[in-house]
Amino acid sequence: MKSTKVVVGGTFDLLHDGHKALFEKALEIGHLLLIGLTTDKMVTESNKKHKVSPYFERKKRLRNYFGKKGVSNRVKIVPIGDPYGPSIKDQDIDAIVVSKERTERAKEINRIRLCRGLQPLKIVIVNMILAEDGVPISTTRIKRGEIDRKGHLL
Repeated sequence: MKSTKVVVGGTFDLLHDGHKALFEKALEIGHLLLIGLTTDKMVTESNKKHKVSPYFERKKRLRNYFGKKGVSNRVKIVPIGDPYGPSIKDQDIDAIVVSKERTERAKEINRIRLCRGLQPLKIVIVNMILAEDGVPISTTRIKRGEIDRKGHLL
């Protein structure tokens, strides 16, 4: 059964194959993809090891990506200032798509939802996409110049 509304969250600074795998799975299982995109304030507070593009640029890149795929009408991007965003409030969300490393956060979201009288979300885990060296693709590694967005070693 296809979920109605699926949520993913993140900074999504440099779109790479790992991000795309999350989006593809979410669009496969849901009619509407709700993307919680971290605000500039949240990025600053998270002490990232690299510079992150401003919110409006990251949002624009996401819009362009989904526009080129022809699915813009199935995607809504909302700002999030905490690790939960609408996932702990929106009763219409059915599922959350996360990478394996974020599984505990998804379980925490479900505990919060239950405490608030909301149905738990179906948790869909996407395996990390590995670079050629067997280490997961990440924006940090791309910005360090180790790999490109597809995981090819540089």
